[in-house]
Amino acid sequence: MRAVHLLALGAGLAAASPALANESVMKGIANPAEQVLQTVDYANTRYSKLDQINANNVKNLQVAWTFSTGVLRGHEGSPLVVGNIMYVHTPFPNIVYALDLDQGAKIVWKYEPKQDPSVIPVMCCDTVNRGLAYADGAILLHQADTTLVSLDAKSGKVNWSVKNGDPSKGETNTATVLPVKDKVIVGISGGEFGVNCHVTAYDLKSGKKVWRGHSQGPDADMIMDPEKTTHLGKPVGKDSSLKTWEGDQWKTGGGCTWGWFSYDPKLDLFYYGSGNPSTWNPKQRPGDNKWSMTVWARNPDTGMAKWVYQMTPHDEWDYDGINEMILTDQKIDGKERPLLTHFDRNGFGYTLDRATGELLVAEKFDPVVNWATKVDMDKGSKTYGRPLVVSKYSTEQNGEDVNSKGICPAALGTK
Repeated sequence: MRAVHLLALGAGLAAASPALANESVMKGIANPAEQVLQTVDYANTRYSKLDQINANNVKNLQVAWTFSTGVLRGHEGSPLVVGNIMYVHTPFPNIVYALDLDQGAKIVWKYEPKQDPSVIPVMCCDTVNRGLAYADGAILLHQADTTLVSLDAKSGKVNWSVKNGDPSKGETNTATVLPVKDKVIVGISGGEFGVNCHVTAYDLKSGKKVWRGHSQGPDADMIMDPEKTTHLGKPVGKDSSLKTWEGDQWKTGGGCTWGWFSYDPKLDLFYYGSGNPSTWNPKQRPGDNKWSMTVWARNPDTGMAKWVYQMTPHDEWDYDGINEMILTDQKIDGKERPLLTHFDRNGFGYTLDRATGELLVAEKFDPVVNWATKVDMDKGSKTYGRPLVVSKYSTEQNGEDVNSKGICPAALGTK
């Protein structure tokens, strides 16, 4: 079982059944001329089937029109396209434009929220927003000040809005959202400011909060069943998170959810990663700091965690495990399996069985990564599934008065 299973992502993209997914989202995913999610599809492939522009004719492209958003900070995320309308968003103050593509990008409507600029200093590490989503005739936006907004896609009028966090406590948002069935799932930013991070589901029609699951804390707060939620094939056990934090440090433990979400309608599970533990100084938070730096599989209706896998226990380097969870179906040892592949900022690529959480592959995708030699894949070992950290590059082992150098990757990560 080699890296071919880690890297061959073009094979067998995860199929989706409209019976369990949101039908309007599935309709948009099925139409290559539209884009309703930031990652194109529920599988996070970012793959477009459009072929009008190719390697032979791309040199002939000329500018048809340009559009300035009027905002000069970092722009992340892609425009959405539904029918003949393109929806463009900006970083703070999170303006949304609806542009008519049949009329040279004429502005159909503009939404400009009024946000307190005091949110800017507590945003890390720019005022970016990773994008909109479309579902059931609505444009969904999670603003920097954590206000989740549903906008009428035709008029731009606010259907509803709800506050998902408190910027005065360091809670902000830079992430996209995930519409699944009759819910919209959102994360939170603020790991650098001691936020007890979470994912939350809201009702698509009303904006009413349905459930919230934290990254660490008591089992009930995390929506985790000690006997049924598994880690590397075994039940996590009671107080799996609390046992890995000293005192009440988990209350400011980070593990934020500022990345992307994927969803498997057949298994009815959605997937995402939690970020670095807080505070940055590892000496101040002994233990594995579960469940920061973790791949999560949850039920979208209840929030219940099916399985977890912690990639970097006691993260000392701010690697933030929030990048895409890519879903594919591939054969392993002649058997078709549902897979999840994640290329982490820590420099390792992981492939797991997304139904069970079984770890199948964990290898460096960047050969110069040096903070760990490998991930222990021996199921009989006490360190199974853990990275084997190189002492030279451990800031904690070197001590607070030693300037640890040459660590690869740095905090920005390999990906």
